Amino acid sequence: MSRIVYVNGDFVPEEEAKISVFDRGFLFADGIYEVSSILEGRLIDNAAHLARLKRSADELKMDLPLSTDDIEKAMLELLEKNGVHEGALYLQVTRGAADRDFGFPADAKPSLVMFTQEKNLINSPAAQKGIAVISVDDIRWGRRDIKTVQLLAPVLAKQAAVEAGANDAWLVEEGFVTEGSSNNAYIVKDGVIITRHLSNSILHGITRAAVLKLVEQEGLKLEERPFTMQEAYEADEAFVTSATTFVWPVVKIDDAVMSNGAPGEISMKLRKLYIEEALKR
Repeated sequence: MSRIVYVNGDFVPEEEAKISVFDRGFLFADGIYEVSSILEGRLIDNAAHLARLKRSADELKMDLPLSTDDIEKAMLELLEKNGVHEGALYLQVTRGAADRDFGFPADAKPSLVMFTQEKNLINSPAAQKGIAVISVDDIRWGRRDIKTVQLLAPVLAKQAAVEAGANDAWLVEEGFVTEGSSNNAYIVKDGVIITRHLSNSILHGITRAAVLKLVEQEGLKLEERPFTMQEAYEADEAFVTSATTFVWPVVKIDDAVMSNGAPGEISMKLRKLYIEEALKR
């Protein structure tokens, strides 16, 4: 049995799902998205994801086709129809379909599509052994705080990592790490967690916010500031956060090996705490 997906108000088998060739998400990447993780059949941190979706829409002067409450109702119905116990729910909003023209169409109706994916999030092998990352130039546009579907630069970064035998890439701008290709990046030095501060340069990660709350609760030391690749090479440990990875330890950055090639203590502690808190909610 195929998945059921949501397309503009209808729940249909994935083989029957269709959008217009004139959809501006397809033609211009004129769209936004969110990914909510699923644990024990429940959406995690979903209110925060929907709040960010609304912010992204407002920043792009884009209307949402439904209220965030109604979008969440559709998400929950999709979740029930597919019976996903662990994984992710992806949703995408575009400005809609109209004849190709760069300017905003006057009468286009925003489009909303959603689908689920089954994934092993808690017992992920990558979380147990850690990942390797490479550094690449950050060639993205200047508004990375808006979660748009224009992901070609991260795709190229991720592919460069794959071709180098690594798992992911950290993006570097003017000598400083911005973030990972699809996650926020952190290093740990002398017990201090260092991650870039919020600005237009990085995505305001939902999991980032949850993890930094745990950092505060545990009394761990934190510095929110840019860090260089040299600092990363000399770090005691490193990790990334995102909705579907939670906390993944980084054990190698380019040629530098972190924490003797094993997941770091702070990284694994934060991962454990995050999962425990998520399962309570």
